[in-house]
Amino acid sequence: MSDQPVLRELDSLAEMKDAEHFQRLVWGKDDPPDNSDMLLAIQHEGGLIAGAFEAERMIGFLFGFPTSDPKAQHSHRLGVHPDRQGRGLGLHLKRFQKDWCLARGIEKVRWTYDPIRRANAVLNIDRLGATARTYYRDYYGPMEGINAGVPSDRLLADWDLTRPTNPDVSAEQTVPIPADFARLVQDDLKTAQSERLRVRAALESAFAGGLHIAGFDRAQNAYLLARA
Repeated sequence: MSDQPVLRELDSLAEMKDAEHFQRLVWGKDDPPDNSDMLLAIQHEGGLIAGAFEAERMIGFLFGFPTSDPKAQHSHRLGVHPDRQGRGLGLHLKRFQKDWCLARGIEKVRWTYDPIRRANAVLNIDRLGATARTYYRDYYGPMEGINAGVPSDRLLADWDLTRPTNPDVSAEQTVPIPADFARLVQDDLKTAQSERLRVRAALESAFAGGLHIAGFDRAQNAYLLARA
């Protein structure tokens, strides 16, 4: 067996059903998964339903669907099995998505993500080179699973697939985020809620002033904000 996982589109309803179970493993059993019937229908209409596999075991999942702009895809879910996180698999899945999109004339991918979770910021902004200038307060309303207890704020990431991955950034402002927000949620929910509101206020103010997220500094654990 190869040491490298196989990345490919899901090819049966049975695999779509496995993806439902996989989503519960990643996001928590109380967070409703995207169901297999919907995934199958969206795949037939031009969406991307993909997974990463070790032998027959799913260890990664990616779901993207078409938008009103034929040149853009919305990326709805990206998840890595808990015992495979921190090994770069999320990055490989996004590169698979990039190649899949470019082969079909799709040049942009958009998605929402939790801005206060460091792993998200590192992958989406630092490694992929996406940008963000839109902040959604409590986007999904109250949530369960790993998101329980804090507002479901989200940033809208814009990934230009034709843009250099790591352009130079001349930052006018930085906005730090917690090093381990998941741990805060578990151990100190009051502080987690306070941190959510702090980051929300800082990013909303920056966006209102004409700045956008152009990078993420891993050493400072902070977003880099620049003017267009």
